[in-house]
Amino acid sequence: MAEAALDAVRRELREFPVAARELSVPLAVPYLDKPPTPLHFYRDWVCPNRPCIIRNALQHWPALHKWSLPYLRATVGSTEVSVAVTPDGYADAVRGDRFVMPAERRLPLSCVLDVLEGQAQHPGVLYVQKQCSNLPSELPQLLPDLEPHVPWASEALGKMPDAVNFWLGEAAAVTSLHKDHYENLYCVVSGEKRFLLHPPSDRPFIPYGALDPTGPLGSRPGPVPRLQSGPGASLHSAGWRDALPASPVVPPRPAIPWLHCGEFLVRHGV
Repeated sequence: MAEAALDAVRRELREFPVAARELSVPLAVPYLDKPPTPLHFYRDWVCPNRPCIIRNALQHWPALHKWSLPYLRATVGSTEVSVAVTPDGYADAVRGDRFVMPAERRLPLSCVLDVLEGQAQHPGVLYVQKQCSNLPSELPQLLPDLEPHVPWASEALGKMPDAVNFWLGEAAAVTSLHKDHYENLYCVVSGEKRFLLHPPSDRPFIPYGALDPTGPLGSRPGPVPRLQSGPGASLHSAGWRDALPASPVVPPRPAIPWLHCGEFLVRHGV
């Protein structure tokens, strides 16, 4: 009797994310060919917490045409920035039952550019990923190349950006699976980035383990993902690489969009 009831629960759990996708979650992240109006942005994307990729929204930014490795070297190459250094590209990642943060180094940006251009080697994988508005605080020389905010988003959300971050990394740099509790506009000025996006309906299938208060992240309350190695496709960029949820019930594949130069990804905190 108990086993039959458990099988019924498992069956319902398998059907739940499928039903959620059929009702409101697109199988692929949709593209917009131009920026939406503030009203459409709020109504169609913010309120329902749906991600989208917006094309042709950055063409008037000088950065889109100016930012290259030689330009960054000439403009801010001597500027010291905070750089995350990890042995394998995983910053802020779970190791066993501990949440391990990367080593943080202050390096001239030219050192990072040397590695990206293959002119030098550095122990570990380098990733400029400092948050809390590192662009205006560490690289203010680049601000004239950007708009100070995204007008249609600022009007829709009723506020200016809380933070403007600059990220630059090697191909091996990975951001662990996480949830941001705020709206995100992620734009690629040069290169490309792969994202893995789970809808809220997948939350029951993502196992979490409690934080050890004596561990490296003991001052940050809340759960962290517990990973289990397994076969399957590599999941990069805001996701797990060579890992699957440790659950007998696996939801459908998440959306895995590629974000290319000149595109905005809008993703939400819920």
